[in-house]
Amino acid sequence: TFDVIGAFLSDILSNVIDAVTASVDNTLTVLDIAPPMHSLIIDGIFSGVGAVLSFLPTIVTLFFFLSMLEDSGYMARVAFVMDKMLRKIGLSGSSFVPMIIGFGCSVPAIMASRTLASERDRKMTIMLTPFMSCSAKLPIYGMFIAAFFPHSGGLVMLSLYLTGICVAVLSGFLLNSLVFRGKPVPFVMELPAYHWPTLGNVLRSMWERGWSFIKKAGTIILLSTIFVWFTTYFGWVDGTFQMLSEDQIDSSILAKIGNLIAWIFIPLGWGNWQAVVASITGLVAKENIVGTLGVLYGGGDGSVYQNIAAAFNGISGYSFLVFNLLCAPCFAAIGAIKREMNSQKWTWF
Repeated sequence: TFDVIGAFLSDILSNVIDAVTASVDNTLTVLDIAPPMHSLIIDGIFSGVGAVLSFLPTIVTLFFFLSMLEDSGYMARVAFVMDKMLRKIGLSGSSFVPMIIGFGCSVPAIMASRTLASERDRKMTIMLTPFMSCSAKLPIYGMFIAAFFPHSGGLVMLSLYLTGICVAVLSGFLLNSLVFRGKPVPFVMELPAYHWPTLGNVLRSMWERGWSFIKKAGTIILLSTIFVWFTTYFGWVDGTFQMLSEDQIDSSILAKIGNLIAWIFIPLGWGNWQAVVASITGLVAKENIVGTLGVLYGGGDGSVYQNIAAAFNGISGYSFLVFNLLCAPCFAAIGAIKREMNSQKWTWF
C-alpha cells in the first residue's frame, strides 16, 4: 500500500494535479483575474485540496486489501484469535472488530461498539478506538514520509500503527485497573466459512470508502482551506488591514493565532505557528492538516515537501506524526463518542 502500489499511483496523481494547477494558473494570468481571487484559487484551493487528493490512491489501495480480508471471512477469525489477548486488558474478542474498523474511520468504529453486550466493554472500546490510526491520518503520514523518510516509508508507517496499538493496550491496562474494574463478558460467535472474496463486493466497498474521502475533500476540507487561505494571506501591516505577500505571512491573522500557543509545543520540537495551526485545523478533519500545510508551505520557491523539510527535521517531523496520531480525534469522532456514551463527562474524559 505505502511503498509500491499506493506510492506509484500517488506520484502519478500528484503530477496530474500539478499540471492542472499550472494550466489554471496560466489561464488566470492570461485572463488578468484580480490577485486575491487568483491567490484563492491557486494558493488556497489547489494547494490545499490538491495536497489531500494526491493521497487518494494510497487510501483506496488500503481499502482494497482490507475489503479482501473482510469479504474472505478472515476478520471474524481475527476477533476470535484476539479474544485471549484482549482479555488481558479487560476486553473480549468482540471489541477487536470496532478497533479494526477504527483503522478505516473512528466514527463507524465507535458506532459499531453498540453491538457489544456489556456497557463496561462498550465504554472501554470507545475510549481505546481513537488510538487506532484511521485512514484520515494517512495523508499526514504520506506527506512527512515523502519529506523525510522516502527510503523507509513502510517501516515508519508500521511504527506509527504499532505505536497507536501499544498506547491503546497501555491505556486498556490503566482503564481496567483504575476505572472499569470487572471482567469482560464471555465471547461467543459463529465463524463463517472461508471463501474467495467477491470482486464486486471488494470494489463496491473500496468505492464507497474512497467516494466518502472525495466528498470530504470537496466539502469540509475545501471550506477549511478557504478559511486557512484567508487568515494566512490577510492581516494588519502598519495598522492597515490588507492582503499580504509571501514574505509578510508572519503578520497574518493565522500567524498571530498560532504564535499565542506555539510555545506549548516547543518541547515536542515543532513550536512553529504553521505546525500548531495545522494541528488545530485537524480537529475538524485530520486530512485538513495536509490541506493547511499545503497552503502554508505551498508558496515561495521549492515544493511543499522541500519547504516542510526546511521547517522540520527527521525527529521533529516524526514527533509531529506521533502527536497527531495520539491527540484528540476529529469533531465527527468526538460527536460519535458523545452520542454513544450519552454523557458529557465521558466525552471530555
